[in-house]
Amino acid sequence: MVFAPVTIEGIIFLVGEITLLILFGLLVFSLLLVWISIVSINTGRLILPRFVKAGMVLVEGLAKAFFRLFGLEDSEVLTFFITLHNTMHKQSFAEIPPEERAIFFPQCLRSSRCPAHLSPEGLACRSCGSCSIGYWRKVLSAMGYRVFIVPGSSFIKRMVRAYRPRAIIGVGCLAEVKDGLEMSDKMGLVSMGVVTQKDGCVETSVDWEKVMEVASLGVDPARIPHEASEALFSSTPSQEEGREGEHHE
Repeated sequence: MVFAPVTIEGIIFLVGEITLLILFGLLVFSLLLVWISIVSINTGRLILPRFVKAGMVLVEGLAKAFFRLFGLEDSEVLTFFITLHNTMHKQSFAEIPPEERAIFFPQCLRSSRCPAHLSPEGLACRSCGSCSIGYWRKVLSAMGYRVFIVPGSSFIKRMVRAYRPRAIIGVGCLAEVKDGLEMSDKMGLVSMGVVTQKDGCVETSVDWEKVMEVASLGVDPARIPHEASEALFSSTPSQEEGREGEHHE
């Protein structure tokens, strides 16, 4: 049997064909992921979550381009990714005791009149009652959480290295939460994200019922202060209630 000699042109042609096949495969794979994601977003039901998350790691940039092509807003895509992450980690998070968890709040939740000063561990909340953080910080601490109010991700990394929690909750805007969840994956942490109700640099807000829904996963109900449950069913403690609570301490 006589084999044709291998030429440079032949090698280049073969490499070109293989490259085109790989690109076509990535294109089809990205379209499949985007289709599954769009169906999940529209139906409110996650389809093949592990497959989608693993696939997005490979073709995230290309998938985002297709999302925009199909008219999806970046906020919708980010919300989907966060929901996907939370769903996949919910059971693992619930199995970790609260004493081995930490929760990180952004400093933008505080009042513009906040008297707290920045410390090596973030803002040192004085529970002055100007915002709701002081009240819920005490509730979460009573449940066993380490609670931090931080100005940025560098503080989160520092506190994780210092206290070594096995699980964390990150509260922030869409982009911050997504970046934080990706960072926690790289650090080997089980993480959950809660998105604030509005973006901004000061006096933003968060749905405390959602925060407590996540924070209470796997926690004995007896460890959740009774007044906290009542507050959730009525309304978040107001500034006046917060100050009143300070007077009774």
